Amino acid sequence: VVEEGAGPLGEDLAQSIEDSGEFTIIDYDSEERAITATERGDIQATVVIPEGYDDDLRSGEVATVGYFSRPDAVVYQTVVMAEIDEQSTLVRAARFAEDEADATFDEGLALAQELAPSVSGVDVETKTVGESDFPFSNVGQFDIGASSQLVLFMFLTGLTGSAAIIESRRLGVAKRMLSTPTTAGSVVSGEALGRFGVVMVQGLYILLATLFVFGVDWGDPLGASAVMITFGAVCAGTALLMGTLFSNDEQASGIGVMLGIGVAALGGCMVPIEFFPDTIRTIAHITPHAWAMDAFAILLREDGTIADIARELAVLTGFAVVLVTIAGLRLRRAMTTF
Repeated sequence: VVEEGAGPLGEDLAQSIEDSGEFTIIDYDSEERAITATERGDIQATVVIPEGYDDDLRSGEVATVGYFSRPDAVVYQTVVMAEIDEQSTLVRAARFAEDEADATFDEGLALAQELAPSVSGVDVETKTVGESDFPFSNVGQFDIGASSQLVLFMFLTGLTGSAAIIESRRLGVAKRMLSTPTTAGSVVSGEALGRFGVVMVQGLYILLATLFVFGVDWGDPLGASAVMITFGAVCAGTALLMGTLFSNDEQASGIGVMLGIGVAALGGCMVPIEFFPDTIRTIAHITPHAWAMDAFAILLREDGTIADIARELAVLTGFAVVLVTIAGLRLRRAMTTF
């Protein structure tokens, strides 16, 4: 803190910043030295209370307080601003008393400081009038984002996993498997289960990490598990299908990322689907993401159970069956065609 020549009010501000208990205060007699120390990392932030600060406030002039901080210490500004605002309130009260009650500034300031602790705060209450399209009153700060990130990254993980299938086809590994007693159906099933396993590891990691680190509420455990499993099957089917459509993993990676992010955005993973216009909301349900997000919303915001998301689970299962069937037929044909 630099407050040389700032006057009594400047000294009061410096003392209130120190009394906040948020900082260890070091007094500097030079703004230049304090800013240099901040730049070098010796201190985290500098508050400069200018010379004549007291005189400016008493005369009704604007007094500018300087604040300089390191990039990783900008949070300190909040505390400093709070102390400045508190003193500004007292100064305005003192000037009001001076103008309206024929008191001196010092008398008004002393009275304001005496009465300030006894002035009750303002209680703010909010309520929703009518029906809310986005009722999140019972939802924690991480609960909404967690489900969207789960759906997004499970799908992206599935798409990137298609590269392994492409490489297997390119090297002829899958075809050579058929020279063993292994059937084509077993090979296709193994590839599908492999993609499903990778996707589920990603999903479980996000679910458990957010549950234990951030305290995210996933709603009914059985329902959340069912959504994750059925959506994981969708991701596995998509990965299997992409693995049969492209000839190299560069194509799959490039198109997969664009496809994954684009479909996720349309399905409500970037912006809650409740914010979409009705038409876009309807179109969004051509994606499995929208159905998965609907299911998580019911479990989380409506305290639903697995029975309440039966429709969403049925649609996701349908997506998975269609994708896995088409991809399995294509992969089987690719392996058995010489």
